[in-house]
Amino acid sequence: MRNKAILFGLVLLLLGCGTQQLAQKKNLHGKTMGTTYHMSYFGPLNTETAKKGIDSLLLAINEEVSTFMPTSTISTFNTAKTDTTIIAFSNKHFWKNLLAAKKIHKLTQGFFDPTVMPLVNYWGFGYKGHKLNSQADSLEIDSLLQYVGFDKLFIRKDTLIKSHSDMQLDFSACAKGYAIDEVAHWFEAQGVENYYIEIGGENRAAGKKLNGKIWSVGLIIPKENAAAEEYQTIITLDNQSMATSGNYRNFYEVAGQKYSHTINPKTGFSERNTLLSASVLADNCLKADALATGIMAMGYEKTKKLYQSLDSIQIILKIGQTDGTIKTEFLGMENPRITN
Repeated sequence: MRNKAILFGLVLLLLGCGTQQLAQKKNLHGKTMGTTYHMSYFGPLNTETAKKGIDSLLLAINEEVSTFMPTSTISTFNTAKTDTTIIAFSNKHFWKNLLAAKKIHKLTQGFFDPTVMPLVNYWGFGYKGHKLNSQADSLEIDSLLQYVGFDKLFIRKDTLIKSHSDMQLDFSACAKGYAIDEVAHWFEAQGVENYYIEIGGENRAAGKKLNGKIWSVGLIIPKENAAAEEYQTIITLDNQSMATSGNYRNFYEVAGQKYSHTINPKTGFSERNTLLSASVLADNCLKADALATGIMAMGYEKTKKLYQSLDSIQIILKIGQTDGTIKTEFLGMENPRITN
């Protein structure tokens, strides 16, 4: 009887230790993709192992999709002075981004276009790093447009065929979302079911926090001087991803003219419309990331039409009004869990 009591006590002790371990919130911080990441999770996985594994994964992704790394897979493709480039299927991060981007390109009727890289560089938001010091040259923009268009890039098994050798790819509008998805898969492979991941303002959450509540994320006020913690809308993420694109932070000014990082692949010009920001909630963050970028280029009216063709997607639009106020519009969120 005494032995049974001891055994029962040991079981309770082990269960108590396990519960305590699972209950402890663990945080990770670091840098990647020219920005920062913040992650939280619950589970027995220690932070040292988690950080080492995640940093290794993020480095591997960067080595394939970063245009700021001269030796990356995408940079090798971009600088190749040939119309045909063979990229091994072992470069899985490159291929996953490319094939997903192709689908989003079709879905947005070309407003999301990863072949926009020559224009991104021209406008000063790419790896070349220089910005305009005078007004934009419409003739030069027209000449660059001949290299833009996903329909000018052909995929034949492991071979990419360009219609012109100067065509280049840019996954910056979907790579952070992709990286978040991959980190989520990594967490789940380690048995972590409750986590929150943020990279450069894009997010994904699964499970719940210790108090049983769903993870939440804030959308800051879309204005140039807004503080990072100046939230206008709080959203709960119920096993969802959310990505936001906006023109109120990443821009510069020349001769009184503001140029934002959103490039319209149809016109070649830096896009400015009434949309101040677009947030997309989806089942994966790559899709949310790419759609948010495409929506900013499309503008409000085209976005309303796009939404009708989307399944299981929710959209939050911040729209600038003529009187200087900001209107928030929710698409696909009949009863949004939101606090303004």
